[in-house]
Amino acid sequence: MKDRAIKVLLILNLLVLTAILVRPSAILLFAAAQSPSKSPAKDNPELTRLMHEDQADRVPPAGKSIDWTVVSPRDEARLKRVKELYSQNQLQTGNDYFNAALILQHSSTPEDYLLSHELCVVAISKKGGVESLAAASEDRFLMSIGRPQRFGTQYKSDGPNQPYRLYKIEPGVTDQLRRTMNVPSLAEAKAREAEMNK
Repeated sequence: MKDRAIKVLLILNLLVLTAILVRPSAILLFAAAQSPSKSPAKDNPELTRLMHEDQADRVPPAGKSIDWTVVSPRDEARLKRVKELYSQNQLQTGNDYFNAALILQHSSTPEDYLLSHELCVVAISKKGGVESLAAASEDRFLMSIGRPQRFGTQYKSDGPNQPYRLYKIEPGVTDQLRRTMNVPSLAEAKAREAEMNK
């Protein structure tokens, strides 16, 4: 009787051990069979092109300034197209979200700045390295609704030939958080203001 009980316990132990060893493999095989094989998402070439055009418009020929009468209509067309691509779920990769956010950053409405910020958060989660745009889009959104910025990325001029000034800053953000978001310290932002007005 004692030998039989030992044999039964041994068999049960072997069954449990086999189940433990086989189960993860079986689950992985089952999961692989259930999910269709997906190749990694590729960057949307249209968004990439739009972002390069957006940035090229902001680099005037040497010795000239940006002609906003030419650039502003281009910005509007790019903004419209980015919003269409976004609403059609055409943003897939971290680069797509970043490119769309960068173009939306050049809008003139708080809603677009807020969407830009949200797209930056997605880009950070998908690829990282875009924290500074997230900080800038939040600052631009706050500035556009008349609130102080948090990170110190935005400057404002009162008109043509007027000096640029660092837009008012809420004191709640530390330089450590600024470093984490990959933006200059407050002292560096103030030094940049002086450089911009030389």
